[in-house]
Amino acid sequence: MIVKTWSFLPTEWSSHVEYAMPGVNLEVWILLFVNIAVVQGPLTLGLHCSELIANDIRDERQWRCATGIKGLRTATNPVKTIFTHPICVVLLVAKPFLHWMFGLSFQIYNNAIDGKLRGSSVNMNTPQIWNLCMALFLFACFFTFVALRRPRGPQPAAYGHLQTLANFGRVVACDVVGHKEDGTPYCHAGTSDKGPLPDVKMDCIYAGSGAGSLVPLS
Repeated sequence: MIVKTWSFLPTEWSSHVEYAMPGVNLEVWILLFVNIAVVQGPLTLGLHCSELIANDIRDERQWRCATGIKGLRTATNPVKTIFTHPICVVLLVAKPFLHWMFGLSFQIYNNAIDGKLRGSSVNMNTPQIWNLCMALFLFACFFTFVALRRPRGPQPAAYGHLQTLANFGRVVACDVVGHKEDGTPYCHAGTSDKGPLPDVKMDCIYAGSGAGSLVPLS
């Protein structure tokens, strides 16, 4: 493959690898379908995993907003929830775009002679496969960064886990987690029924946290 044959859309000069499937019987169509499914299956599975990551991060964001001072306005329209979260918008655009790039990389042609179908062939376009690989690499880097990014603040991360939400559910009914009292060498944090507590001091170490940025309920 040379620079002259490199293009985003396949052309007649694009380098490609072709393999033919002679015949028009049922076995050939099943084999053709299985070939494409095996190649496209990992792409679909990877995009589904990235969707799970986006949903978990969206749930975590709502959980943190719900236990904040301003609270959370519940939205009954799922479309509005998707378009108001940047990661969901990125995923909404990337999924059809990557599948479209896959369609440019693997193309199926039907061979006909004198108006009769003689067989099919699959073209694997080399430049478009490289374009798809580069797009998938950028997509994977973005979601890897998003998945490894830690949420800010002292609030425990739940990521939609029901048992964790149930354990900390009393925070929603009471006040948000706050600073209760200073101590040496550990401070104490928790909730109070008597009124709002001061914000957690991010530069202090709290009892039972094991780290300065993690604060348990007490």
